Amino acid sequence: MLTGKQKRYLRAEAHHLTPIFQVGKGGVNEAMLTQIEEALEARELIKVRILDNCEFEKNEVAEALAEGTYAELVQLIGLTVVLYKESRKNKKIILPKSSK
Repeated sequence: MLTGKQKRYLRAEAHHLTPIFQVGKGGVNEAMLTQIEEALEARELIKVRILDNCEFEKNEVAEALAEGTYAELVQLIGLTVVLYKESRKNKKIILPKSSK
């Protein structure tokens, strides 16, 4: 579970990223989740765009993406979802320590 400070840091890191996946009319499926998991392993932090023609609520899509990939939902802003998952092999992002 990410702290507020860590989420703020990740939002700043994600600001310059462009979405590398799109969720369209069909919604979230297994093949998409597999590809997103692989991208998260390689990059740790990604953006996913929800298209206007998506038949599902954006909150449902964001939750389905986070749960299906075992990732943290960093942010849902407009129709853009930011996901973070710590990589096992390619660790690049060092999160700030929690103040506890």
